[in-house]
Formats: sequence, structure tokens, C-alpha cells
Amino acid sequence: MLDETTIAEMLGQHYDLAPSLEAAERLADVYASMSRVVSPADWAIHAPYVEAINKLKKERNAVILAHNYMTAQIYHGIADVVGDSLQLAIEATRVKADVIVQCGVHFMAETSKILSPEKTVLMPDMDAGCSLAESITPEGIAEMRRRYPGAPVVTYVNTSAAVKAASDICCTSSNAAQIVAALDAETVIMTPDKYLAQNVAKQVPQKNIVWYDGSCIVHERFTAAELRDFRSWQPDTRIIAHPECPPDVVAEADFSGSTAGIIDYVTREQPQKAMLVTECSMASNISDALPGIEFVGPCNMCPYMKMITLEKVLWSLHSMEGAVEVDASVAEEARRAVQRMIDLSKRAAA
Repeated sequence: MLDETTIAEMLGQHYDLAPSLEAAERLADVYASMSRVVSPADWAIHAPYVEAINKLKKERNAVILAHNYMTAQIYHGIADVVGDSLQLAIEATRVKADVIVQCGVHFMAETSKILSPEKTVLMPDMDAGCSLAESITPEGIAEMRRRYPGAPVVTYVNTSAAVKAASDICCTSSNAAQIVAALDAETVIMTPDKYLAQNVAKQVPQKNIVWYDGSCIVHERFTAAELRDFRSWQPDTRIIAHPECPPDVVAEADFSGSTAGIIDYVTREQPQKAMLVTECSMASNISDALPGIEFVGPCNMCPYMKMITLEKVLWSLHSMEGAVEVDASVAEEARRAVQRMIDLSKRAAA
């Protein structure tokens, strides 16, 4: 990928990307969904990019899938579908467009390519990785199988295609307990997130869950002590934690769930104050839709998610660079594990 200065210069030859009050006004309805977290001055900077991307994606017959951790200008400004890992995986199987632009991290783009191999899947920044995905390899899966012979391997979708291919079934934070409970085995291996596994073990006590020693650099940094301190300071705050947090953090929370589960919870409960114990953009992306809630407290930013920018999305659509490829044999096995997860989730929801 070219450096950002060169990309900016080349895009400037084709699009008028100067800050524009006129573009900001033309997209006032879009801005209304993020006005609490994006200043008018910043919107005048973002609006020309949003306008150019939305025009170009129609020309390319492209759809943009964006994770809940994307910045507000991506989440509200250009995304066609937003959601957690499970929602995006399911949508990747339904896409009719020729091109998928994945606004998230690399494993998500791989998952889209696995599920829609005939599509062109573009990753705006190939370096947008994931600490969990990088913590586990197929060799790590093999070692766990040697230690626990016969135990099925449930692998979090936050992993590479090669790791998925070495697993029996995938899971997301929203369906992990459901997947584990449905398996016909007493001992279940969960990889790579040790904290998700430990939290699931509490939900599914009838299973002997063993885990790999991986964790998320965003969620592992939260501590139970800081949550207790915050609750003593503002006892009327509802604390909602992601299950990638350590178990003692989850124990301090009023609710724990996936990013989609968190959105459902705060929308349903409408607490006066809420602290989302997860990546920073979660609160930003839902704050305008929930004006009665004051979002407070600490959050941790994912450096990988924030590598995806409007400029990089525009460049990927303009140049069609950053196409994600997965070896056919690896993709076939990985697709099996992901599709098993999707099928099981659909059956449970029926």
C-alpha cells in the first residue's frame, strides 16, 4: 500500500476533498446521526470524503460492511451494514454486490472472502490486524488437540482463515455459550481468548472448558478495581461489559454481551448513565440514537480498528487495491467451521 501522503495527493487529482461547508450541508441528514460526537468543523472535513465514497461505491457496485468499533463518520456516513462479527459474517453470505469493502480488521475481511469467494473483498489497510488473531496459529490448535484428545475445538472468529480451517466450529462473543452448550462433548477447547472462554465456562457449567492463553489488548486492560471505584463515585451508572474482559471485570458489570448485545441492552433499558466497558467507538456510534443516555467512564481504543479511515476506504474503492485472497483449500475448511456456526445460530433463533 502506498504511503498516506502519496494516497492523498493521488486522490486529490480525482476528487475535490477540501473541507467544505457546502458538502457538510448537503449531508446534514447524515450528520444528524453523529452530531453529539463529531463537531461541525470536523464534519466539514469528513463530508467530501463521505460524498465521494458513497458515489463511487455505486459505480463499483460495492457494499461497505462496518464493525461496531469503526469511527462515527464510517459507521454512520458510508456503511451499508453495521454490526458485530456474527452479524457481518451472516451479511457476507447475503451480499448481492460485486465488491465488499470491509471496515474492520483483517480477519473480518478474510471471513467475508471465505463466505463469498466469488466477491472482490477489499481491505482498506492490510496492516489492520488483531491481537487475538495474532496470538494463535494452526500449530497452537494442534497442540491443544494433543493435550485434550477428542475434544472439539471452538475457535473465536477473531482468528486467521488458517486457524479457522484447523478448528471444528467458530463462535462469536454473541453465540459462544450457545455453541459450546450445543456440542456433544464433555470437554470443549476454546481458542484463542482465555477470558471469553472463562466467562462462557460460568454460563455453561455442565461443560469442562479448556482454553488457549490469548487475550484482546483492548479488553484485557480493564480492571475490576476501576469499575468498583467508578461505581462508588457514580452509583447510578449502569455498567455494561464485553465478554472479552477478564471474568472479575464481567462480575462487576450489570450486563455483559457482544457489541450487538450491548446495543440491544442499552436501547431496551435506557439507563440515565451508562459505561460501556469496551472499545471507545461503541458509545460514540450509538449516542445520537439514544439522546436520553449519558455515556460516561473509561474506554480503551483499538489501534487496529482506527487504522481504517475514510481516506483509505476511498483509495481502496478508487484503486481497487487491497483485495483479500484466501487459499482455496484453506478457505474450504474455514468455510465449514464458520458455516457451522451460522447454521447453529440460525436454528437457535428460529
